[in-house]
Amino acid sequence: MKGLNRTIIVVAVGLVLIAWKSRAQTTPSQALIAKQQQNIMGGFGLTFIDGQPYYLFNLMPELSFGKIGVGLDLNIRVGKNGKIRSEDFDEGYDYLRIIRYIRYGTKKEPLYARVGVLDYARLGHGTIVYNYRNSASYDERKFGMEFDLDFEKFGFESVYSDFGAAGLFGLRTYARPLKFTSLADVPVIGGMEAGITYAADFHEKADVTAPIGPSPRPLALAQDGGSLGIFGFDIGFPVLSMPMVNSTLYTDFASISGYGSGLAVGIDLYFSGLGIVGIGAKYERRWTGDQYMPSYFDALYEKERYVPFDTTGFMSKAQLLKSVTGGEGYYGELLVSILGTFNIIGGYQSPVGVKNAGILHFEFDAGDAIPGIILRAGYDKKNVGRVFKVDNNSLFSVDFGYKPLPFIFVSTTYLWTFTEEKNDAGVVTGYKSQKRIEPKVGFVISF
Repeated sequence: MKGLNRTIIVVAVGLVLIAWKSRAQTTPSQALIAKQQQNIMGGFGLTFIDGQPYYLFNLMPELSFGKIGVGLDLNIRVGKNGKIRSEDFDEGYDYLRIIRYIRYGTKKEPLYARVGVLDYARLGHGTIVYNYRNSASYDERKFGMEFDLDFEKFGFESVYSDFGAAGLFGLRTYARPLKFTSLADVPVIGGMEAGITYAADFHEKADVTAPIGPSPRPLALAQDGGSLGIFGFDIGFPVLSMPMVNSTLYTDFASISGYGSGLAVGIDLYFSGLGIVGIGAKYERRWTGDQYMPSYFDALYEKERYVPFDTTGFMSKAQLLKSVTGGEGYYGELLVSILGTFNIIGGYQSPVGVKNAGILHFEFDAGDAIPGIILRAGYDKKNVGRVFKVDNNSLFSVDFGYKPLPFIFVSTTYLWTFTEEKNDAGVVTGYKSQKRIEPKVGFVISF
């Protein structure tokens, strides 16, 4: 391997819509919530994993009862030998993973809770925890939690990655101090929000490092790691707070324990368009010191934490952190939603003046905009040089099909991801690319 960024995670491309709120400090991606429509989807087909065929039975109900939502994900794959694919149910934890999520409310409501798979979790403006996914791939799904409470004058946000093992824990507490005074109704300053964040990965290899060079030290010497923590604080002002338009100006500071620190200043803007068209935009300018990465716990973190590449060496994100030099950077995000069904989300971040160092995130869901057609896609890429080249720094997912009848669909899913390689003793010795193709015929019932 040429570096840590050669490993990536699965993008889950779901049906989404925009929840436009007048609360302070809501980012465009935080406005995404699950559809309030109830769906029962299932199907039969084939799965080709690295050329190996499996017969597939799939059942994915997503049900909402008021503020309560439940999503299941049951996939049974049977090989040519008539046996269920062993990797799908090789430990007790796999049975719990059939529950994709159970949630109450949505992000930025007074009470929000979710257990199961975490899709793009974040705290605050995302300076420390941004678009974090707790599941590196379908075979490595985890059962985590998000829990937020907002009491109008103060509150907190939290995330916990894995009930089955040590992992990421993050907590952001915040207050709107002027809400306690007579200045509460004064525009802009009355809604000022100040927050403090602490997030840490308690995995034993979260802070494993070795000298940067052509010969990383043997795996046997890579056991002296430990947890890695990040502390930060932020302040934000709601520049606009109207039913159709709201915007927040904010600044964030974060410091990685034992490493470096950085500062970001940004502004976001949302336009709800009378409920027909929603537009969200965000721009952030960053100043970073040596040994610091903004949004350290991001969508690719679970794969980048620690990567053995054979029996003698490894790469880790903490190791890569040691080689980072300070500078300026930026992040931009754009989101467009039409009637809550046709959605486009794009984000890009990069240091200033450094080639092939950008990080791209893109999601597309045509919803019901094209009658009878199913079209969804997701793309994440690090070390962006050639944007449209799917390589070992990329993750790509596309789902394309059509509906011959309103409740019947024929589709094909293509997924590029990475999976673990293990030796005979069950020890992870590296990662390899995995291509998954799933043609299927299924049904969907919406009510």
